[in-house]
Amino acid sequence: MIALSMLAVCIPIATYLVRPQVIVPETATERVVAGPDFPLSTRPLVKSPLGSPAEFPPRITNVQIVDLDRDELQDVLVCDALQNQVLCYRQSPRGDWTEQVIADNLLAPAHATIVDLDADGDLDILVSVLGNIFPDDRHVGRVVWLEQTGDEFIPHVLLDDVRRVADVQAGDLDGDDDLDLVVAVFGYARGQILWLENKGDGQFLDHEIHYAPGAIHVPLADYDGDGDLDIATVFSQNEEEVWGFENLGGGQFRSRLLHFTVNHDIGSAGLVQTDLDNDGDADLLWPLGDNLEYQYTHSQPYHGCIWLENQGEWQFVARRIANFGGCYAAADGDLDADGDRDVVLVSLFNDWHEPGQASIVWLENDGQQNFQTWRIDEEPTHLVTVACGDLNDDGRDDIVAGALHVTRSDKDLGRIGMWLSAGGIAP
Repeated sequence: MIALSMLAVCIPIATYLVRPQVIVPETATERVVAGPDFPLSTRPLVKSPLGSPAEFPPRITNVQIVDLDRDELQDVLVCDALQNQVLCYRQSPRGDWTEQVIADNLLAPAHATIVDLDADGDLDILVSVLGNIFPDDRHVGRVVWLEQTGDEFIPHVLLDDVRRVADVQAGDLDGDDDLDLVVAVFGYARGQILWLENKGDGQFLDHEIHYAPGAIHVPLADYDGDGDLDIATVFSQNEEEVWGFENLGGGQFRSRLLHFTVNHDIGSAGLVQTDLDNDGDADLLWPLGDNLEYQYTHSQPYHGCIWLENQGEWQFVARRIANFGGCYAAADGDLDADGDRDVVLVSLFNDWHEPGQASIVWLENDGQQNFQTWRIDEEPTHLVTVACGDLNDDGRDDIVAGALHVTRSDKDLGRIGMWLSAGGIAP
């Protein structure tokens, strides 16, 4: 997901007294070393490319691991904003990958969400369409439903005439036993959070929940444990804030500011729902490291990943679990098969001219939520999306990551990379 941030604006001092916990930024003049200081991972991983190599600077915006055809082999779903396509790399037989174009002519697809929207027993795809990967406040965004029908995916436009759409998620928000949608309209200077009420027969009625630019992701979960689905999001434009929207029933939501920072350069890059401490409630991972608004980008000491630990009653405690320059995406998974949740981070902007700077790391959870950062690889660089899942069926989660280059790099262009646990089957 691409967070194209604006210049920061000041927060009135009075808000300090009423807003929740503040992350105080480290000294901005310090440089964070985000590569050589990380020990090389002791977990054996085999790296291999997925799909054709990049002839031009790639613009992969989203990767996901999912068994799309339900043949008990995990596939990789990809949004490609250079080719304006949604692709599936199908695995059949195991270790043999075939590329399938699921949909094309989607201008800058940002995210793909897997859901059986029409409840017919197969998996459909909801695509968040930016319309333009670069800053743009025109009404170029869309939500497109790719309905799986046999071997085909039939496109249906569910929402258009909105600004750039960064994410869409599905869930029963009004308790009527069908799937509604929540949409993050990132926009640029203007944006909003919408929920789309399912009226049946592929028709949805949109309702605005919140008006603000820069919404990246809208993970759904029962954040307050009352049995219904709530919404979380992160705004990365005028403010750097994490919000929750409490489901009150009947299509009504209460807005709750969960966390913010006085550092408007911190670079929110997304929001991932997880249960990192395995206590049965919904936590959040908040990757920080977006520098796209600057002509010259480099790592900063406040880049990395924050774990927002859910302590109930809409109270979330921020715990920094990693410092990592240019951190742009996070995924959780059990990489060492020890039963707890580890975290993988990727970097879009790091000090690539310095040898040993990591582009991808994993954070080993000791079971008590103490994390050891391990360096996985230095190339490909400019990674913006990552997913975890067991691709080779060995009981350990593997990694897929995608690269996005705004300009050509002298490093490995990459495109889509896989890191499989040793002993698994590489293509």
